[in-house]
Amino acid sequence: MRCLWFNMTLCVFSILTGFSQSSLNQFLTPSDTLNTKRRNAVIISEVALSSAALIGLNELWYADFERSKFQTINDNSEWLQMDKVGHVFSAYQIGKQGANLLNWSGVEKQDQLIYGATLGFGFLTAVEVLDGYSSEWGFSWGDIGANALGTGLYVSQELLWKEQRIDVKFSFRQTRYAEQRPDKLGASFFEQVLKDYNGQTYWLSFNLHAFFKESKIPKWLNVALGYGGEGMLSGIEVTDNQLLTNNLRYRQYYLSLDVNLNKIRTNSALLKSVFSVFNMIKIPFPSLEINKKGAVFHLFH
Repeated sequence: MRCLWFNMTLCVFSILTGFSQSSLNQFLTPSDTLNTKRRNAVIISEVALSSAALIGLNELWYADFERSKFQTINDNSEWLQMDKVGHVFSAYQIGKQGANLLNWSGVEKQDQLIYGATLGFGFLTAVEVLDGYSSEWGFSWGDIGANALGTGLYVSQELLWKEQRIDVKFSFRQTRYAEQRPDKLGASFFEQVLKDYNGQTYWLSFNLHAFFKESKIPKWLNVALGYGGEGMLSGIEVTDNQLLTNNLRYRQYYLSLDVNLNKIRTNSALLKSVFSVFNMIKIPFPSLEINKKGAVFHLFH
């Protein structure tokens, strides 16, 4: 696996260094008018990657569980709704990048919102259908609602303000709970990032300058409100001695500062592209946590 990542990195580096700086900037700069070659490349790539991802999930993930007739479940009370917030984040971010790719292709704004911003909702709905045919899970209308909320958050801001004043972001820290239930919360670090809801925090990051444009507030400065959960070893609260724990689950609310990487000035189209992708991650800052036990200050969250 390490060799694979090294070879991929070397390949990307070789491609990038093959361009001159001006050529690379020109390639990454969004087109002012419709560029059919770019648009077609984006559409073909999205269809191919989405299809490959769904086929891979079907063969590698769902193949370990028995198939069933299509079924629905109500899992809205599980995991302190952390999984639902995760769906909001995923739909928002996939839709945002989908719209950005069409913007890079010179597609009109209306079509960016119709065909790009809805990419996350469409892909996650397809995954939900696969859940519906698995005996282990089921089609969740709660997940569909969360997907719609994430997509709607992006589209509504573009329609109202023509910019994203509120970003949905993510941060993660490893916890002791994964060691107690690695089958549910992940054995490796990357599995824990996806499965351990105790270590996940989702943020609404507000760009202050966008709301107070006449002020002298730095354009890159954000204030972030976070939500997390603690003490979860299963979807619902149980009193099972086999879990070897007396942890009590509770919700966590956070207040912190953040950086809007998209507002950092640079003439490099490459850096702008990198900033656009990594802007989904909440920058570590001091934060105030409020939960049912009281208030806790974190130097870096």
